Amino acid sequence: MFSAEQSCWFVRKVIWWRAVASIAWAVLLLPPITAVFVILSRFSLLHPIQTISECLSHLTSASAIFSLILLCGVILMVGFLNLEYYTVIPTIACSKIALLGQLLHPRQFVNSLVHCIMGVIVAWCCAITIGGRYETLGYPCPQSDGDSSPQMCLNEYHLIHLLAGGFVGFSHSLLGVIHNMNYVSFHTVQQYKYLRFKGSLPLVVKCSATQALYSVRNYIVVFFFLGYIPKAWICKTLNLDLNSSVHPLDSIAGLLDLSLLYHLWISASFLLFTWHITLLLFRIFVTEVYSFPVQSSFTEDSHQCLPRVLTDKQPMILKFLALQDLALLSQHSPSRRCEVFSLSQPGGHPHNWNAISKECLSLLADLTQRLVAYHDTVATNGRAKSLSTGSDKKTSSETSVPSSTEDLMSPRPTLLMKTPVSVFARSVVGSPQSPLTAAFTPDLDSPFASPALRRLTAPVEQCSPWFGTVQSPHVMRRVPKLWSTSTDTQINGSPQSSSSLTSVPTPKQESSKPSLLAQFLQNRKEQVKNFLAKRVLIMYLFNKLPEASSQALFADSQAHIWALEGLSYLVQASFSEDQFGVVQTTLPSILSCILVLQEAVDRHFKLPHASSKPVRSTGSMGDSTHKTLRFALRATLKTAIYRITTTFGDHLNAIQMSAEHRKRLQQFLEYKE
Repeated sequence: MFSAEQSCWFVRKVIWWRAVASIAWAVLLLPPITAVFVILSRFSLLHPIQTISECLSHLTSASAIFSLILLCGVILMVGFLNLEYYTVIPTIACSKIALLGQLLHPRQFVNSLVHCIMGVIVAWCCAITIGGRYETLGYPCPQSDGDSSPQMCLNEYHLIHLLAGGFVGFSHSLLGVIHNMNYVSFHTVQQYKYLRFKGSLPLVVKCSATQALYSVRNYIVVFFFLGYIPKAWICKTLNLDLNSSVHPLDSIAGLLDLSLLYHLWISASFLLFTWHITLLLFRIFVTEVYSFPVQSSFTEDSHQCLPRVLTDKQPMILKFLALQDLALLSQHSPSRRCEVFSLSQPGGHPHNWNAISKECLSLLADLTQRLVAYHDTVATNGRAKSLSTGSDKKTSSETSVPSSTEDLMSPRPTLLMKTPVSVFARSVVGSPQSPLTAAFTPDLDSPFASPALRRLTAPVEQCSPWFGTVQSPHVMRRVPKLWSTSTDTQINGSPQSSSSLTSVPTPKQESSKPSLLAQFLQNRKEQVKNFLAKRVLIMYLFNKLPEASSQALFADSQAHIWALEGLSYLVQASFSEDQFGVVQTTLPSILSCILVLQEAVDRHFKLPHASSKPVRSTGSMGDSTHKTLRFALRATLKTAIYRITTTFGDHLNAIQMSAEHRKRLQQFLEYKE
């Protein structure tokens, strides 16, 4: 009820207006950018003054004004696509086949088609602006002596320009999926919008020029081999002829034209620069800090308050902005912190603090559960545990959480932050809550797992001499005798007679046996798997990408970073500002939750590829900050614990917690971590 109303309010009054403001600024910047493009495309070193006068006269012509109107329409469409496709949690493909599935998605196909059409429109405007041989699609053919009626010939320079625009637009759409250009990240250091734009402008120019250069290179290769197809279709459709007296452009002699290559590159750079500027402005405006009221005097505005907004699930941008505001108010706003620590009237209950702390602890507990499940799956070599055994075995840190805080630590039926589905390959049948297939180990359930690997990593039978934790072939592990291996012996600890081992199969057990047809189909399925597993291309597509699973596991960790910062700063401020002691009641659960999460993160960083920092790419507009979120989370965890321990000091010894947590906390008190 409140969720739908709240989402509509925020999208309608905040997100839409911010998107409109970014598009308006992009349209206002379009005339000076176009003027620079006109000068660069027509400039001549031999006649500079004449070039400038021609550029000024062209900018005031009717064709230039019409082209500017078309470009404004393209900017509006690009801004709408940015608003439609943006996300605050990047989609990370863990394999080549997953990335291919993203590229071939129907929604992405529509996006690519629209970008291709917009690229053709921008290329036509560029051809009109450059003028000369690029201006029209057809021109009168040179007449021979016997021809009386003039025939129109195809202008290949104009055609190659239009096709280049479509190719650059299409490739830009595909690169947007590969580099996560629709991902909107939040800057750690808050800056004014003008300073952010000014600081990012050189990067936009560099990325646009570099991407245009590679796109033109690829386009030239494609046009050299396939350029005759659009030429023949255009000539047949528009009844145009080809001028045989000039070199065709789909040949080496035709493409070795430096002027043509320069104009293609400058046009592609102009196209990408205008689109990148629109994307940059959208990122700057959407991620601007929004201040939510902590509490309201009117009940009809309660859904706009920070405690209520934090519990909302959609849209995700609302959740992230609320957590960002929480982190900022906990650091820089004493008056708003007092509202968080205040009691309700009448009743005297800390509703604001309870709602905020419960939501933050729920986020941290959710991430802890994901990390524990992921680590257990990797530790078992990809064989996920069953629910009956996995749920009973908990780590010492999990069982040490006080019982009074189980309601804060336990996840709710519907969690907000979910690990992207690309982290795990497939779920275990019959165990919906069991860990899924590991990302850094071979997927034994994959249809392309080899039989030899499946035999090597198969679960050891209980009656085998290798049963247990010792797996060395030189160490024999004692196992119970035959008469003590019954299920009751394992459960109750009391041996049974040997007669209980032999049981007569019931009709239900006999009916559960697979039929001959099912066995035949299973054998055929195994044969197909073995056949495909030997194909290099199939294995290349289905193999997991290094680090991708770890990055996908922490894809939404920016929210957890803000939750940690908000909680730790509020706990630190409560030492002197909390007059009613509302924070002290939940301090044990906060410390336990943070320590459990730190233990899970430390275990994760011991896995392969988890501790290796990826190289941040600087040649693309795609934001790569999500690749290093796990390192930022680990640093924030330590900082949050030190922030609390340095504030409370030895007072933390009076808090009830487990011996293991107390020992770990003592290391922070002694600055040994």
